[in-house]
Amino acid sequence: MAQLPDTMIGSAVESACDRWARFKPIVTGEDYLASLRGRNITCYLFGERVPEPVDNPLIRPSINALKATYDLAIEDPELATALSPLTGTRVNRFLHIVEGPDDLVRKNRMQRRLGQITGTCFQRCAGLDTISVLHSITYDIDAKYGTDYHQRYLEFLKQAQAHNVIIAAGMTDPKGDRSKRPHEQADPDMFMHVTRRTPEGLYVSGAKAHMTGGLNSHWICVMPTMNLMAEDRDYAVVGMVPADAEGLTFIYGRQSCDTRALESGKIDQGNAQFAGQETLVVFDDVFIPWEHVFMDGEYEFAQDMVSRFTAYHRASYVCKTGLGDVMIGAAATIAEYNGVEAVSHIKDKLVEMTHLNETIYSSGIASSHEAEALPSGIFINDATLANVCKHNVTRFPYEIARLAQDLAGGAMVTLPSETDFNHEVAGPLLQKYFKGREDIPVEQRVRILRLIESMTLGRNAVGYLTESMHGAGSPQAQRIQLLRTMEVEKKKNLAKKLADIPVKVIA
Repeated sequence: MAQLPDTMIGSAVESACDRWARFKPIVTGEDYLASLRGRNITCYLFGERVPEPVDNPLIRPSINALKATYDLAIEDPELATALSPLTGTRVNRFLHIVEGPDDLVRKNRMQRRLGQITGTCFQRCAGLDTISVLHSITYDIDAKYGTDYHQRYLEFLKQAQAHNVIIAAGMTDPKGDRSKRPHEQADPDMFMHVTRRTPEGLYVSGAKAHMTGGLNSHWICVMPTMNLMAEDRDYAVVGMVPADAEGLTFIYGRQSCDTRALESGKIDQGNAQFAGQETLVVFDDVFIPWEHVFMDGEYEFAQDMVSRFTAYHRASYVCKTGLGDVMIGAAATIAEYNGVEAVSHIKDKLVEMTHLNETIYSSGIASSHEAEALPSGIFINDATLANVCKHNVTRFPYEIARLAQDLAGGAMVTLPSETDFNHEVAGPLLQKYFKGREDIPVEQRVRILRLIESMTLGRNAVGYLTESMHGAGSPQAQRIQLLRTMEVEKKKNLAKKLADIPVKVIA
């Protein structure tokens, strides 16, 4: 990878203090919107550079979803803020250290509420789970090597809390040839790696894929994506990078039906106000000052970091129950608009949707209640129950979506456009033939059908379905972890004891 020319090094090499000086403390959702303006970020969408992402109609709904996390902290501080042990002040819960099981339970409740408000991915859970895992990993590395990563982390988090910023998780590497380890790749950039070290800091190159809300964040934390070997030492790097750092390029991900945001109307979007966001973020020799480096070469801690992150993040997928609440409400509403809400099989399908949704929530909330302390003092979810939660999420939202489509009927995907409904000739015909119950305006029926379409097939299906499948690890990843933690020998001994069969002593 080519190094930065001398004329750029001065602008790229910033101290930690310099970087924080560029941030104004954020209080309100409007403050958050203002914080994203004028950053001169390099972002490409549909083959063109986006001059100001905040004003782009395809991007703005995803920014609105993050704005809701600030608005909720003001509207419901008991739910969405917490008393920081670092500053002694109340901070956004997305920047809070997990001091006990109750913090994790409140986090889950907040996640469900935000899912209900936005009907999509609100893009902050991975960043919160990154903050959580860094607390214990930096502590453990320091205990072994006498480094000062943990103090660096605490100082960064104090500033993050004081400025009320958003942190994105940069974990997923492109991976290249999956049969080869990072150091074996033909192109070393298939995994994030250190390119050089200087007295001021280090430089990294590579890319992070599927980054949720990356463009809408203030900081990106890069970290390993898998267990590493000694030969992968340069890939064992964790550090914080401002989203507008020199050398970063964002390429925005396509989503089904996203170009409807460019049309004149709003109804066909289904959920015009909120959406999720995924980006590919390319790092071209990006500088990280030592104060913001939390791992550099301690490869043996990569596996623990990934495992702990997944324990936090797979339980975070209770957020999908908030979306499920919206989905159930939409299905019940269209049944009502169609005049069939009292039919027994309709009610039974709504009961099944509720059962599946609450099963997801129960496993996630149980994982939080069963949290245990780590040596650093932070608490972590029960890993087995966290993986059960996420594995449920890979299945149940698809069935909930299927039942919603069942109740919606074929009109959900054959509706003419909003433009046709407004046409002088076609409009009256559509108003006549898309009528349901006499007392329900046709437009309301169309709007709820479009919402179901958006969440099951369109732009917000990414946040409800595809992300449910692959976010925080695809289904097999949870099954592998469950295999590791199922304690089958212990369970066999329970059965043998009752059957009066000699049991093995488990070390």
